[in-house]
Amino acid sequence: MIWLRKTRLILLMLRGMLICATVFPWASVAMRERLIRNWSRKLLKLCGVEVEVQGLAPGQPAPRGAMMVANHISWLDIYVIHSWHPARFVAKSEIRSWPLVGWLCEKTGTIFIERGRKRDAHRVLHHITEVMRDGDLVCVFPEGTTTDGTEVLPFHANLMQAPVAGGLPVQPVGLRYLDAATGEPTAAPAYIGDLSLLDSLDMILRSPPIKARLVVGQMLHPMSDNRRQLAGFAREVVADLARADLVAAAASVSRAHQVEAKGADQPATV
Repeated sequence: MIWLRKTRLILLMLRGMLICATVFPWASVAMRERLIRNWSRKLLKLCGVEVEVQGLAPGQPAPRGAMMVANHISWLDIYVIHSWHPARFVAKSEIRSWPLVGWLCEKTGTIFIERGRKRDAHRVLHHITEVMRDGDLVCVFPEGTTTDGTEVLPFHANLMQAPVAGGLPVQPVGLRYLDAATGEPTAAPAYIGDLSLLDSLDMILRSPPIKARLVVGQMLHPMSDNRRQLAGFAREVVADLARADLVAAAASVSRAHQVEAKGADQPATV
């Protein structure tokens, strides 16, 4: 019954808040990551979502000290990624005011940015670069909005300045939600249009079991100072990964590195 699953979700949220308030202040980084991963997996299970990770060799560790870029379909994206490897997300400041969710996001390391304020954008860029240099994985959704998952929109380049300035890698990831029984794409998790968070949750809970496919590609290594070019290449790779086309994604990464290397050899212009 949906009402029972909703009740269990509320209890899980409250349990998460209790852990953040009482355990996180003294917990090690490894313990925090383990708690976030386990909590996210429980949330997805209650929502009827199983996660399938592709693209990593057996035993290959998740990346650190990098910027993860992914296409954006649903609020579930955050927990799908957390269930694989906890990351620090960059989100609009309005989310901080969301009941329960905003508080949990803040306590689990979300970096909030006030859109439209250049000064705040500069602050966030410096902060992102610092935490990546410290070994954190920072995740952004460069499309700037959610889609139904059938296409990947152009990437905004602003936040790509952080890996460019810091000489840090970019980890592309592709997301797609599928009907677990048929393997066909499903729009049930898509958080688009005027849909409210509660309406979105109802759609997810009423749908057949869902498989969230998370495809991890090869890293992009910035070699020039052209953030727009890097954003374009990152979008191309993410679009390949969202289709689970690892061969095309690898070719896109190779092409990006060739072009980036040529750009790095060019003299700087004033």
